[in-house]
Order: sequence, then C-alpha cells, then structure tokens
Amino acid sequence: MERKTRHLFLGVWLLVMLFAWQSANARDLPDFTELVEDAAPGVVNISTTRTISAQGSQFQGPGGQEIPEIFRRFFGDQIPMPPGSDRGREQQRQSLGSGFVISEDGYILTNAHVVKDADEIVVSLNDRRELEAELVGADTKTDVALLKVEDDESLPVLAIGDSEDLQVGEWVAAIGSPFGFDHSVTAGIVSAINRTLPSDAYVPFIQTDVAINPGNSGGPLFNLDGEVVGINSQIFTRSGGFMGLSFAIPIDVAMDIADQLREDGHVSRGWLGVVIQPVSKDLAESFGMEGPSGALIADLDPDGPAAESGLRAGDVILEVDGEKVEASNKLPRLIGRVSPGTEVELTLLRDGERRTEAVTVGDWPDSEQSGSAMGQSDSDSQARIGISVSELDPRQREQLDIDGGVQVRRVESGGAAAAAGIRAGDVIVSVDRQTVDSPRRLVEIIDSVDTDRAVPVRLYRDGRSLFVALRLGNE
Repeated sequence: MERKTRHLFLGVWLLVMLFAWQSANARDLPDFTELVEDAAPGVVNISTTRTISAQGSQFQGPGGQEIPEIFRRFFGDQIPMPPGSDRGREQQRQSLGSGFVISEDGYILTNAHVVKDADEIVVSLNDRRELEAELVGADTKTDVALLKVEDDESLPVLAIGDSEDLQVGEWVAAIGSPFGFDHSVTAGIVSAINRTLPSDAYVPFIQTDVAINPGNSGGPLFNLDGEVVGINSQIFTRSGGFMGLSFAIPIDVAMDIADQLREDGHVSRGWLGVVIQPVSKDLAESFGMEGPSGALIADLDPDGPAAESGLRAGDVILEVDGEKVEASNKLPRLIGRVSPGTEVELTLLRDGERRTEAVTVGDWPDSEQSGSAMGQSDSDSQARIGISVSELDPRQREQLDIDGGVQVRRVESGGAAAAAGIRAGDVIVSVDRQTVDSPRRLVEIIDSVDTDRAVPVRLYRDGRSLFVALRLGNE
C-alpha cells in the first residue's frame, strides 16, 4: 500500500512539475494581442486596377514573370487568364496588397511593385472606410511607394521604430492581406540582417521566417514594442508560396525614400560611376591583401565622378568616410545614401598600398543604364597558362575603347587560365597590373611572374570589365 501511495505521490508531483514547466515556457513566448489591437487600425488593404494586354502565359506573376521564380515580389492576388481566352484583347486586372499609415494627413507607405502601372488605387481601412489614393511617387530601386489619401477624419498612424536596433533572433510580427484576407497576423523571428538580394543593391534587407504570401506585400513588419521596423517585400520560393524565408525593407531606408518622394516627387542617390565586383580569396592574395574584403573596381564610367577624381580599374575601395566596406555589395548602399554633390573620402588599395582619395559624389543618371596563336617560340609560356590569344583589330579596340588588349582564342581544359575562369572570347587588357597590348607582351609578363602566385587579370567580357585571379603553376 505504501508503495502505491509513493508511486501516486510521485506521479502527481511529476504532473505538477510538467504543468509548471509548460506555464513557464508559455510566459516566455511573446503575446501579440495588445500589439495587434493597437496597430491593426493603421494597416490598410490596397487594391489596384490596371489595364493590360492579354498576352503571354496563363500563369503570370508580378510584371508578367513566369511562376515560379526564386525571389518573388508579390503583386497581390492576380486574376488568372482563363484557358483559351483571347490574348490579344485588353483586360482589367485587379490586384491586392498592403500598406500602412505614416501620418495623420493621409500619407501611406507600400511597395512600388504593388501600385506599378495602376490606373486606380483604393485604400481600405480597418473600420471599412474606402478611400481613393493618389500615387505621390515610387522608387523602383528600393521598391518603396508613397500614397496620399484625403479624408475628413484623422487616420490612425503607426509608430515608426529604428531598424538599426534589430537583432538576429528577435521576435517580429506582420499584419497584411495575404490572398485578400485583410488584417491577417503572422509572427516569427529575425533570421538575418543586411541581406543583399539579386538586383537589389540598395536595400540591406531584413530576413525573417514570418509567413508572407501574395497580398502581404507593402505591409508593416513590427517589433514587440509595436513599432514598424520594415516593409514586407519579397520571399524566397521555388513553389510560388511561402517557404520559410521572407524579406523586408528596413524602415530607416523606407522613411528616407518617403521623405524625398514627399518633398521632391523623386529620389536622388549618390553615384560614383564604377562597375564593381567582389574580392575573392585569390584576388585578395594577388593584390597583397590579408584577406578578401572591399569592392574591386572593374571598370569606370569615363565621365563619372570616380574617373574624374583619379580612381582606376584595379583599385579596391576599403572604406567610405571611415566606414568599412566588408563586401562589395555594401558599397552601393553607402554611396547611395550620400546626397549628390557631397564629398566623401575613399580609402583605397592601389598597387599594394593604402591611400585616400576625395570624391564628390554625383547624382544617379536618369537612364537605367584572327587569329593566330602565340607562336612556337611562346610554347613554354603558352603551356604554362593554357591559353592561345591573338591581337585585336582596330575596330574591336574602338568598340571597347581600349588601346591594347589581346583576345582569347582557345583555353585548355585543366590549365591555369581555365581554373581562373578565363573563357574563349575574353579580351585580356592587363596582367599583374601591367598593360597587355600584344601576345608577345602577355608572354613577357607571364614569364616574369613568380611561380605559384595569384596575379590579377583584367579582362573584358560581353562589353564589361572584370578581374579574375590567375594562379600560375610550376614551369
């Protein structure tokens, strides 16, 4: 009997401890009810109507892109084209998105792609008011748009936070209209910050695991204090739906864009006039750097601020006004936020030495911008890099606007040139910072390079300049 009593007592004790553990963990999880109650009135549903030509695939996403695509900007719930429909006829297409109020006098933030090409924009509030909105301006490079509505009643305004204070692992929540279900709430954590996505060099995205779906675009991302810290913009997907990775535009970036759109109707951003590429481990070694960092200038606009200030292809930009450029994708963001006409101090690496150059940042332009082998006498050097080249004719040099250069005719599989990524058709203009103006000169430079050392090679490919690191083997 005593044994049964002890077992019963132990069982009750274990149940009490289990409930206590569950209760403690429940207390540790965030409660979003107060946040949603306070913030939901300031979140709006955005519906747009636009006239399109009924052409292309039956299944099209934003901008007519085929589904699926890996990084998806959700334009909202698209009306699909029925099979067999007349694709030459104009159609009215309706779309849904989200947004939020940032001022009592009716300014609203959303994504640029939500309202792109819209003939009519209607904003629906939480209290069921529907207001026609005017597009104040949109910036496609950051995917931010500013709307304005007029109403006799004041609008509920959301508190704006500071996205710079966000930390990885922090809880965040989103309110929006996925699939048209307005004021839906999802939550998760910040997965990463300062994330760069393809074709979005100006936005240091906030990556989260908050569930985002079509219709969420343009809606706010909140911290636990109920402050807006981002605008939900994109997801990573292979299926067309949410797969655990979503991306938001930091509110600091969005509010800066909104201020410019409100005051000027357009956005001005700094411009250097350079084509940059990442610094790989081998390129870092070839430039005498301790490790890969900075942004390597592969080419310059001859009329751009950088060229006019004396910067050169092959320079590695390490700092902008003392702020380190850890990776090449950070440079566009640093320069883009500088007001045109402002002088910045760039710390460079040139020919193995650090130096500083003052550059007055420009304004971003309005527009979106036979071969014989080396010869038998060169066979040893040719074997050393596994390449055959020929001189350029005057027409080719004029097209590329270069004085010298040699064109790659053949690349041997398994050779040093192939390992560096050099391809047939490339035009080599310099090796180890020395100008190449003939096949003979290329051989001379190769012969002078130490064994088993990576050297920078500047070349033109498809009309664009880039650098690769060539590591030479033993002779």
